[in-house]
Amino acid sequence: MTVNSENVKLFTEKAGLVSAIVSEVSSLDEAFQYTIDLCGKKEACKLLVSGCEEGLSAKAGALCETKTGKTIAAPALNKKQFSSLGKLCSENGFDLLKDGLRKYLGGIDIGFTVVDHGIAETGTLVLKSRSEELRIATMISEVHVAVLPKSKIVGTSYELESFLEECMRAADYTAFITGASRTADIERVLAIGVHGPLELHILLLEDK
Repeated sequence: MTVNSENVKLFTEKAGLVSAIVSEVSSLDEAFQYTIDLCGKKEACKLLVSGCEEGLSAKAGALCETKTGKTIAAPALNKKQFSSLGKLCSENGFDLLKDGLRKYLGGIDIGFTVVDHGIAETGTLVLKSRSEELRIATMISEVHVAVLPKSKIVGTSYELESFLEECMRAADYTAFITGASRTADIERVLAIGVHGPLELHILLLEDK
């Protein structure tokens, strides 16, 4: 697989301009450890547990119980990869989720994905997201950690024409992700994390 160093450099620059945190990793195991370290440093997601001390209905109380610690969601990993990340999570007291994410809509600390492509001119990630679990992991988590193989970075969106045509033939949901979620709809004041993760961490993976 060919890596275009100019595309990698431009992607890193453009992604940084939209508040993405870009780092390089040499392996998926290194990406797993990065995610574990990041989860260890952040405060636990408080959305579900906030208010759980109040007098709640049985249904609301059950919802609070679904969030007892830090949670990482990685629905698209294969069995071996999920097991490797799961071992690290267990050692650190984190929960690792693969499915059933609707039960954790307000309590996912980190969503972990391996994306399909990156677009250098805009610092954009492209992710085929037919799975609802994958869409939840990338939109509801407080932090999104995305692994991007360097060989998958193209110069412009036009270079993904055949890939996108294939996605449309299969009626796929394809996400274009550029930086952390942001909006200025409310009195023209920039707000981060309103429609998605507060942080986007992009790990550029060395191709073997």
